[in-house]
Amino acid sequence: MNNKQTDLLSFDQQHVWHPYTSMSEPLPSYLVESAEGVYINLASGEKLVDGMASWWSVLHGYNHPKLNAALIEQSQKVSHVMFGGLTHEPAINLCKTLIEISPAPLQKVFLSDSGSVAVEVAIKMAFQYWISKGKAHKNKLLTVKNGYHGDTFATMAVCDPVTGMHHMFEQVLSKHYFAPAPQTKIDQPWQVGDIVELEQLFSSRHQNIAAFIIEPIVQGTGGMRMYHPEYLKACRALCTKYDVLFIADEIATGLGRTGKMFACEWADISPDIMCLGKTLTGGYITLAATLCTADIAEVISKGEAGCFMHGPTFMGNPLACAVANASLLLLLEGNWQQQVNAIELYLSTNLLPLSQHQRVHDTRVLGSIGVVETTQNVNMANIQKRFVELGVWIRPFGKLIYIMPPYVTTNDQLSILIAAIITVLDEDECFIDDCFID
Repeated sequence: MNNKQTDLLSFDQQHVWHPYTSMSEPLPSYLVESAEGVYINLASGEKLVDGMASWWSVLHGYNHPKLNAALIEQSQKVSHVMFGGLTHEPAINLCKTLIEISPAPLQKVFLSDSGSVAVEVAIKMAFQYWISKGKAHKNKLLTVKNGYHGDTFATMAVCDPVTGMHHMFEQVLSKHYFAPAPQTKIDQPWQVGDIVELEQLFSSRHQNIAAFIIEPIVQGTGGMRMYHPEYLKACRALCTKYDVLFIADEIATGLGRTGKMFACEWADISPDIMCLGKTLTGGYITLAATLCTADIAEVISKGEAGCFMHGPTFMGNPLACAVANASLLLLLEGNWQQQVNAIELYLSTNLLPLSQHQRVHDTRVLGSIGVVETTQNVNMANIQKRFVELGVWIRPFGKLIYIMPPYVTTNDQLSILIAAIITVLDEDECFIDDCFID
């Protein structure tokens, strides 16, 4: 690297706070020069196959000409305008498309600027709904352990209280109800006993539960756990039986990632509120959406406030909406289903057999998601360095080495990702001792 690049990295290390990273002992960061297709090009010269899709958001690859064109065209009209009292075609078209492709009862769309905020909005909607119906006592949430819904305060309160990274904030977070995590895996025979404790919580606490929230089929950051569709179907039935709103957090799973357009389709159910984010703009600009039923919107609108009490500054940003429209058009007019099925087939054939490795506890695949759960925690600095040396960008956490590549990833590129995983599994310095699974 040249002097300028070295200076940039030095300043970054001393002053720029990266996610989940210590400022006193920061993890190394790698300077990106450019990106194209499924490749991230580092300033130091390495060309990396991206296995993470930039935290699961890049669907069609980097530097896509149609997404670039949408961004440029919109920037020459209006890049941003407040959404209070004003509207514009990109936002209207985006909401129209989202309603068309989402489960039928979802008819109203609230746009925001990140996944965490989309969940905050969903939670706030649920609470304001019951307040507007004169049932302010329904002010608690029910969820399951091993869940993850974001890093803002309302979302932290429904992340797993032990493994959800936010246990240190326990004394300042709202207290909600947690059922055991789903235990029946997606490829196992359904065990009806899986919902016993969940149903008990519904039965005993429904009078003060506003909503039940869950990540459909795949619990992401809480362990990359893939559970049985019958569990999700039971959740929907319990919400209906006990008059509790159902919130589906599809931020990680929506728009094809699991092999269905929305993961709720695995159970053939529809939520009352659904959250989208990450993939909405194909990984270009932060944008999120919270969809709800007409009933929820009408009850809130006729309640004490006469409106939904939320309004982000960058709500409905025209640039983001224009790129989202172009990305959704690529998705809907393209062959995303075949792309995801091809990735799933390749991962099933070549990643699942790694379960036989002595350092591997389990492997699992669904759609374009591939997971290797190891018996030891990874040494983040060492394993990241090795992955870069091996020509891939994979960012593990805890005992999970996983990939969620862009849909345009080829078998040859997947083989490079899997070869890199196989290599690091044999290298002791990539793992931390004395962290074995029982």
